[in-house]
Amino acid sequence: MYGIFSYGIASPRVGFKHGDYALDLEVVGLLGYFNDLAIDPAVFAQPVLNGFIALGKPTHLAVRQRLKELLADEAHAFDDVHDQVFIHQSRVQMHLPVRIGDYTDFYAGIHHAENVGRMFRPNADPLLPNYRHMPVAYHGRASSIVVSGTPIRRPNGQFLDGDKQPVFGPSQKLDFELELGLVIGKSNPLGEPVSIAEAEDYIFGVTLFNDWSARDIQRWEYQPLGPFLGKNFASSISAWVVPLADLEPFRVVGPTQQPTPLPYLQSNHPAHFDLDLEVWLQPADHDEICISRTNTRYLYWSFAQMITHHTVNGCNLNVGDILATGTISGPEASDHLPGSYGSLLELSWNGEHPLHISESVTRTFLVDGDQVTLRATARNKHKAIELGEVAGKIYS
Repeated sequence: MYGIFSYGIASPRVGFKHGDYALDLEVVGLLGYFNDLAIDPAVFAQPVLNGFIALGKPTHLAVRQRLKELLADEAHAFDDVHDQVFIHQSRVQMHLPVRIGDYTDFYAGIHHAENVGRMFRPNADPLLPNYRHMPVAYHGRASSIVVSGTPIRRPNGQFLDGDKQPVFGPSQKLDFELELGLVIGKSNPLGEPVSIAEAEDYIFGVTLFNDWSARDIQRWEYQPLGPFLGKNFASSISAWVVPLADLEPFRVVGPTQQPTPLPYLQSNHPAHFDLDLEVWLQPADHDEICISRTNTRYLYWSFAQMITHHTVNGCNLNVGDILATGTISGPEASDHLPGSYGSLLELSWNGEHPLHISESVTRTFLVDGDQVTLRATARNKHKAIELGEVAGKIYS
């Protein structure tokens, strides 16, 4: 995993996560380990990953292979320079990993979409007519995406009171959303769509992503133009980005899509991934508890379909853009924790069924002092990897 870290008097720079250490890639380069790859070590001294990402997938794969060789159990490449290149996590400060130009949030989790429909349109089809025909999305606010660990301030806005009259104040229904973020690794020219066959070439890597939501503010404002203040106050992203190539062993076939999508969204290539996801909640003065477990295989639309639809009209993506999946929920309801829903809106069914965190603690939505941490693991009989966690604590 790649990220941006600093330590001591060193400026923010590119690191590679290896166990409890960050490998300083600028120092690795200056020591000559990348000489035959024709990479200027200065690209690793930058305060964002964008410069490295822009070098392209062949370079990413070459660096990945070199690091794999250098860090193999039987390798002793860094024995004499260990303290120069390995910085323990206790000494580092993590930073936002990419310079984010644009951010798009999809709605690709069908179980979440169905649950929201059942709550708010109980006498209608839970899915709107377009849902199974295209990946639905909206453009969000890139400036308020923050790195994991950044405290999240409860937003103010308008919402309806008990008498259905608009009032102004702090959100009473603050929520998390369990999502993945795709870090775009390649630009397409304005006016030139990205085909489904080449879409994954535009993904540098994947992160965990928490798209915090003020449900009451959103509910009042979203018609007719969609999310605004209920969403743009903050989203949290992991400090570490997992290259898409690292997820290759966990590729799986996605759900059957009915009706069959239009031809530009069709592919015979397995395009979903098997990642176990968890949401942990830690109330103030309490131990954290897992309140949700689900999996990315439940996404209805694949990463490739999201990118292809995003660009089919000629929209240009740029290096460092973030595309988020939307809330990833599982299909099962549960009376006990952990459930499989990726938001408190679903876990408490819009506050109708409070979660019993302990004998004395319940939750419908987040209260001040709550910390939410998202975690993910990809695992099969041959390999296991963890994504970088994303955490945030609520305050007013």
